[in-house]
Amino acid sequence: MILETRDHAEMVTRLRELQAAGVDESMTRIDTLCGRLTLPTTYRLSHFVTGPARQP
Repeated sequence: MILETRDHAEMVTRLRELQAAGVDESMTRIDTLCGRLTLPTTYRLSHFVTGPARQP
C-alpha cells in the first residue's frame, strides 16, 4: 500500500506524482472503501509487487 487517506484530492495528487515518476499505471490499484453513515469514505492507493517464483 502506498497511501490510505480520507482526502480524495490527496489521493489524486499522489497518483499524479507516481505517474510523473514513471510508475507503470497498469500496476496501480485504487480502492474506495465506502463507510456509509458509520465510517467516512477512505481511499487506498496500492502498487502490485511481483514476488519470486515459487518452487514446487
